[in-house]
Amino acid sequence: MKTSTNILLIIGIAVLANLVSQEWFVRLDLTEDKQYTLSKATRDILRELEDPVTVTAYFSGNLPPQYDRVREDFRDLLVEYHTWSDGMVEFEFVDPNKDEQIEQEVLREGLRPVLINVREKDEVQQKKAYMGAVVRYGERKEVLPLIVSSEGMEYALTTAIKKLTVKDKPALAVLIGHGEAGQQELREVFDALSVLFQVETFDMNGQSEIPARFRAVALVRPTDTIPPEHFAMLDRYLANGGQLFVAANVVDGDLQQAMGTSVYTGVADWLAGKGLTIERKFLLDASCAPVTVQQRQGFFTIATQVPFPYLPIFTHFADHPVTKGLEQVIMPFASPLRFSGDSSATFTPLVWSSEKATTRTPPVFFDVMNLKMTDADFDQSELPVAALLERPGEGRIIVVGDGDFPISQGRGLNPDNINLLVNGMEFLADDTGLIALRTKGVMARPIDQKWLGDEAETKRTLIKYGNVLVPVLLIILYGLVRAQRNRNKRMRLMQEQYA
Repeated sequence: MKTSTNILLIIGIAVLANLVSQEWFVRLDLTEDKQYTLSKATRDILRELEDPVTVTAYFSGNLPPQYDRVREDFRDLLVEYHTWSDGMVEFEFVDPNKDEQIEQEVLREGLRPVLINVREKDEVQQKKAYMGAVVRYGERKEVLPLIVSSEGMEYALTTAIKKLTVKDKPALAVLIGHGEAGQQELREVFDALSVLFQVETFDMNGQSEIPARFRAVALVRPTDTIPPEHFAMLDRYLANGGQLFVAANVVDGDLQQAMGTSVYTGVADWLAGKGLTIERKFLLDASCAPVTVQQRQGFFTIATQVPFPYLPIFTHFADHPVTKGLEQVIMPFASPLRFSGDSSATFTPLVWSSEKATTRTPPVFFDVMNLKMTDADFDQSELPVAALLERPGEGRIIVVGDGDFPISQGRGLNPDNINLLVNGMEFLADDTGLIALRTKGVMARPIDQKWLGDEAETKRTLIKYGNVLVPVLLIILYGLVRAQRNRNKRMRLMQEQYA
């Protein structure tokens, strides 16, 4: 009778727990950037839904384990969306491979299958698989063509919902007319910003004012001298509450000519009048990207990667919405910033160099093969290269001492280079949405420079051997303790038997 009562009690507790968990749930998320916790931006967007959102997830059955896990992660994410939206987000999972008619419908929706390797009967075969989703809101829809990783999953889904539900997109502009980077060179930036904003180029030539409808404008890599009347336009725009992102070169390098020279556009002088100086110097950093050089060895020419301090990799970021979640940004031929304004202005560094940095004044000659720098050559540290300037009675300005960092120039671009500009524009536009989500997920974990110098060799050796020996010693210690405990137990038993 007692056993039956206990069983019924356990069943009752399990049923009650399931009912309660449908309304309230708790998840312990121990990941560094809370990958499995919905952001405040997502929760706010879900709570503001006025009409139902339907998500149809198209995943093939019998996927390999790594893709099957992605499907389950996406299902778990949709469950949370459904809960936080009070049921306004509805979802279903469909296997297109089960029915040819369904597969044709999926193709018409805009999803395409991918070929994945599947091991069957000790053979590796290629299988056609679908891993995507369609998000619908009324008559509108947004397609997520490929979901193959848990990283970025929340950002993709939330931005799709936000894009469908937003009524009037705020306007942003990229200024042109002085050789600046335009839509073609900033294609990735335009694509990212266009999810939540109406992004367009604005030619300052022939204009008298920058329209107030632009919540924020960007001036990226001007190459020609900007006339005073255009700086006056910027001053009036800022005085009326406009926001500005500036990425400008005051130095530039040419690897083909192996020369580094000074650049003049007028931007540095204009900013200096506001208390922010872009120093006309090259910033060199021990943490840097390599360049490829051709070396002749006998009859052969070998391509060699050589570290080039003029291509610094920045990994030090402020705890600020613009830079939160960034891992590394590469800035070719960057210049440091210096604040020279009065106490009425606020200067907030956003990105700075490592502890091993230095500067060079142009013109300089790039002798790549013989550019051997020691720790002693890097005599400066934590030089700001990007900052936020806030002045009374004016809109905010974000300044980056490099104009080329968001430009792909026909090559693949480091994702955080795009994120820095996009985050900055979203921050300036005062959008309360998805800045933090874009950088959610680990992209890189470079070794800190303090562990790479010659003075840290002893520490590196201790850590290297400690990683190998400490676990072994702990196991041995545990074995000895357990053996001694068993020995003591046997002695006590022997004494009791003797007694």
